[in-house]
Amino acid sequence: MTTVNTLSRQPTKLDYASPTQFKFSILKLPKVEYFCTSANIPGVNLGSADMPTPLKDIPTPGTKLSYGDLEVTFMVDENLENYREIHGWLTGLGTPKDHKEFKTLVDAAKDRFPTQGSSDIVADAGKVVGGPMPIGPAYSDATLNVLTSKNNANIEVRFSDIFPISLSGLTFSQQATDVDYLTASVTMKYRIYEFAEKGRTATVTTS
Repeated sequence: MTTVNTLSRQPTKLDYASPTQFKFSILKLPKVEYFCTSANIPGVNLGSADMPTPLKDIPTPGTKLSYGDLEVTFMVDENLENYREIHGWLTGLGTPKDHKEFKTLVDAAKDRFPTQGSSDIVADAGKVVGGPMPIGPAYSDATLNVLTSKNNANIEVRFSDIFPISLSGLTFSQQATDVDYLTASVTMKYRIYEFAEKGRTATVTTS
């Protein structure tokens, strides 16, 4: 119900959100998480549909949300370990040399998906032996923690079923006049993201 009382409509928090006060965590990429320098809350688009009338068409809300890409930038360590984490994930999804590369990706996540790390084996006569390999381990979940002005965890943006779709390249040069450490960016898709207060169930704010 809409609040019409003037006092009840006053904001309860007067501090502004700072772009530097955040922490990004992703289960499948611990080294990327540690060196992360930027991450975004993607935009959301509902779109609209026009209802025809004899006069002006009337716009109505769309029926499906589309989410923007999750963009994460990170400093690259000297062993390229965090860069190779994402490269290996993309290799497992894209299987450039062998279809077994996907199995390698799935096997690496058996500790997080203990019941979904292999195909279903059926030994009964007359039944197909070995079902399709579940793809749950090919995904990951991630959380963007928005911190308060005192650097306390406040709001969590929870991403479900994340997977990378592109990774930027790295350029080495002997002509650099100063040390400008390498950074890389990864673009990710996901199923949905939700807001939640720290440690609580995700909620949708309506007014």
